[in-house]
Amino acid sequence: MAVWGPHSPLGGEERNPADARARAASGPPVDAGTTFLAMSARRLLVFGGIALIAGGMLFGDIFAVFVLHQNGGQTGEALLAVTQAVEAQNPTAVNDLFTSIGGLLEDRGTKVDAHVHMTDAGYLALLLALIQPYVALTVARKKFLAKLFITGGLLLPVGIFLIHYVGLAYSPFTVIGWASVLADSAGALLIIALFGEAWGLWNHFRSRRVGTVEPEMLHDRSWERRTLLAGGTVLVLLGFLHGAWYAKVDLYEHEARETKILGAMLDAAAGNNAAAAGQSVSDYGALQAEKAVQIAAHSHIIEFGLLAILLSFVQPYVCLSRMWKRRWVTMLLAGSVILPVFVLLEVKFGLLAGGIADAGGLMVIVALIGMLAGVVRYTGTLDVEPGGAA
Repeated sequence: MAVWGPHSPLGGEERNPADARARAASGPPVDAGTTFLAMSARRLLVFGGIALIAGGMLFGDIFAVFVLHQNGGQTGEALLAVTQAVEAQNPTAVNDLFTSIGGLLEDRGTKVDAHVHMTDAGYLALLLALIQPYVALTVARKKFLAKLFITGGLLLPVGIFLIHYVGLAYSPFTVIGWASVLADSAGALLIIALFGEAWGLWNHFRSRRVGTVEPEMLHDRSWERRTLLAGGTVLVLLGFLHGAWYAKVDLYEHEARETKILGAMLDAAAGNNAAAAGQSVSDYGALQAEKAVQIAAHSHIIEFGLLAILLSFVQPYVCLSRMWKRRWVTMLLAGSVILPVFVLLEVKFGLLAGGIADAGGLMVIVALIGMLAGVVRYTGTLDVEPGGAA
């Protein structure tokens, strides 16, 4: 089945003359069946990568709405209670409150780590899908490594998420619980898979051909691919510029304010000044919120840029009409801008900006799911057409 043509599953519509000229210059069309074989390592990595990213972002959006702000409020209340317990010279209450703060921080930290690890595993899966032609291993071994990687990418965030809830219950170890064992084992699976891929790359560069050489992914100059490449590059550049601006303008000022606030908090607690202690806790919470939104905006805009660049290589396998492909691309890039911008505005506008930021994240998730549905539809078309993948 040829990739290009008026009845191509890539969109169902004729492409414009500029695309036709670009295809003519690039040479004859490539047989899609050789680039996206059924249950091949590349197909598994593309499916798994997009699904992991969508799942990780969905979990992050739910966490931001239902856990993040509540957890921050409870932590602030616990810090204020600590100052009151110090004023009352109650060491038992101070110890209990710090234990409670540790639990709140662990609850928040494990959820953030689960979100980050799942999405990052998805990014790596898409990257591995791109380099499969340069992995000189047998088809069976490449498929095994792909399954190993996707399994580890799924189990690692699950184990991290359960750490706070499982703890050390029924664990034979003194400091490591079963959830930590699961997370560490899943991490080991990822490491083994990456070492296997690295060995395949080494074989390729040493010109050690093993089995059938897999062709590169399809190349095209469609509007969707060019828009994602350009938009992703701009997003990454904006993220770097924002990070440089924050480091130059706000970072050292935030560190100085943090030291000053903590000193004032200690002085207020030593002088039994409850009002000053409460004000210091409020100032500390506001400062942490300022730092958090700056870091979150910086990291998210870069991550979305990398996501757009990676998804640009998958566009030839999204079997949707041109209109729907463009809608998903536009929605993804719009959400990639809305989320970090309104995260920055949370300090000024509060929950209103936070709600709009969450809506931006939801736009990216919906676009990802739409593209994943297009990839599933494409592979179904490929597998049932005569001459397609078996």
